[in-house]
Amino acid sequence: MAKIHHRFADVRGQRLFYREAGPVDAPTLVLLHGFPASSFMFRNLLPLLADRWHMVAPDHLGFGHSDAPPVTRFTYTFDALTELTRDLLGQLGIERYAMYVHDYGAPIGWRLALQDPAAVTAIISQNGNAYPEGFVPAFFETVRAYWKERTSQTEAGVREALSLEFTRWQYLTGASEETLVDPDTWQHDHALLSRPGNDLVQLALFLDHATNPPLYPVVHRYFRQYQVPLLAVWGRDDPIFGPDGARAFANDLPAAEIHLLDGGHFLLESALDEAVPLIRAFLSAHL
Repeated sequence: MAKIHHRFADVRGQRLFYREAGPVDAPTLVLLHGFPASSFMFRNLLPLLADRWHMVAPDHLGFGHSDAPPVTRFTYTFDALTELTRDLLGQLGIERYAMYVHDYGAPIGWRLALQDPAAVTAIISQNGNAYPEGFVPAFFETVRAYWKERTSQTEAGVREALSLEFTRWQYLTGASEETLVDPDTWQHDHALLSRPGNDLVQLALFLDHATNPPLYPVVHRYFRQYQVPLLAVWGRDDPIFGPDGARAFANDLPAAEIHLLDGGHFLLESALDEAVPLIRAFLSAHL
């Protein structure tokens, strides 16, 4: 049975939690979670890859077991979360790595790659968007309204994403079989989202999410220039980032491996058995 270590590191005065598995002298895979999750979303994947790869899965600040300072003490932006992640990797002595990105983890991963393209050896995207085509209009209508004008009405719309019912919806919508998804997932996420003051943390990141689409053209140039190996394992029935977001990688990375699997936003909960052979084959070929 693979050993999964649960560790903390002090980075820029913040305490960050991360899960670590696999031989430390093996090629590294950095796993970056999305909203409203944490490294907990990789709990079943890590043991299945730990025989051959070194893996580090941090909780972003404000998520999981990492610190969640109030917005009066920390300015929550994707730039800031990227800097913390970069410094954590530096502290761990990780200079070259593949990355696994999901949801919020994608804009953090893209920023890391743009800062140091030579450091990134390969990319796995599990519903980690990089193209306008990936936005599901029905979902992002509320978010775009909040980007456009921050009012009590638009804030109320995005606050719904902090509810238990919405978190459950994210996990179950598009899942091939709802009974495969452990209810502990949405209960776990919601309990951490509900910490005092964390609503303002999440609202700040929802607002800063508006900085991500303007970055996409720069990301596309990075893809075209460096032709980084990329695997998209994508829940085709994701109600947030649709399958066109996966297909679009081929526009800039003709050799990208794109697999639309039967599942939703949290694909690993219901389609782990289908995803793992694709991930292992990709890592074996490129790391």
